[in-house]
Amino acid sequence: MFGGVATLNLDSKGRLAIPAKHRDALLQGCGGKLTVTVDPSQCLLIYPQPAWEPVREKLNNLPAFNPQARALQRLILGHAEEVELDSAGRILVSPTLRNFAGLDRAVALVGLGSKFELWDEGRWQAQTAAALAMSPADIAAQLEGFVL
Repeated sequence: MFGGVATLNLDSKGRLAIPAKHRDALLQGCGGKLTVTVDPSQCLLIYPQPAWEPVREKLNNLPAFNPQARALQRLILGHAEEVELDSAGRILVSPTLRNFAGLDRAVALVGLGSKFELWDEGRWQAQTAAALAMSPADIAAQLEGFVL
């Protein structure tokens, strides 16, 4: 399970060094094979291959004649790229994916259990500020019955 936020830098070639605390789990759990794709929130999603497969299957099984489902398939499946950790524990984020998420240099890698989100650092800070600005009533409405 992946957790925490790491502020990192992409190198000039678009490579991202995965934090050491996650590398061993990725190497053991999926041999360092990952899938990177886009999220409608304009960040990237990074899945270990075993966690990606059920997501891919669910997306593939959406109704073919539903325009919203097709749009989601085109967006998420169409942008999905397989990558592999190199010997230095880095992945290459393609120019297409970097452009989609507005990634330049400073990024935030956010562990979300079975996957990661990769954000432009400024966008991540804005997301965090928006979450902190939510009223308790809005939070309660969204998380009815949920207790931390």
